[in-house]
Amino acid sequence: MEAKKVLIAEDSSVIQNLTKKILQIQNYQIFSAKNGMQVLDMLEKEDFDIILMDINMPQMDGMECAQKIRALGDEKKSHIPIVAITGNAKNYSMEDFKNVGINEYLQKPLNFDNLVDTVKNLTS
Repeated sequence: MEAKKVLIAEDSSVIQNLTKKILQIQNYQIFSAKNGMQVLDMLEKEDFDIILMDINMPQMDGMECAQKIRALGDEKKSHIPIVAITGNAKNYSMEDFKNVGINEYLQKPLNFDNLVDTVKNLTS
């Protein structure tokens, strides 16, 4: 079975590396981006099974990026599950996330069991 591809969009390399390690142990193939612009560039070249998206990123934040992904012409890419990762979830409601097409959100500091479960649920 081919490894599922996870795109981690996160400007903190610490969180990015931790998340990467945790998911690699679970046999996911990991790709990373530092901001929303990079996510969109990578989506042009690659298919991913899920995107883990930090909300606060430079250049283009996670909310705007999620909206742009949902607006893509490519049916498959516009439906990729998106999980928001945020340190200030209280600034947003689940409804705000749903409105831009985000499927789930995880609060920082990340609970890695939740992370693994969420990724498994959305990619199976």
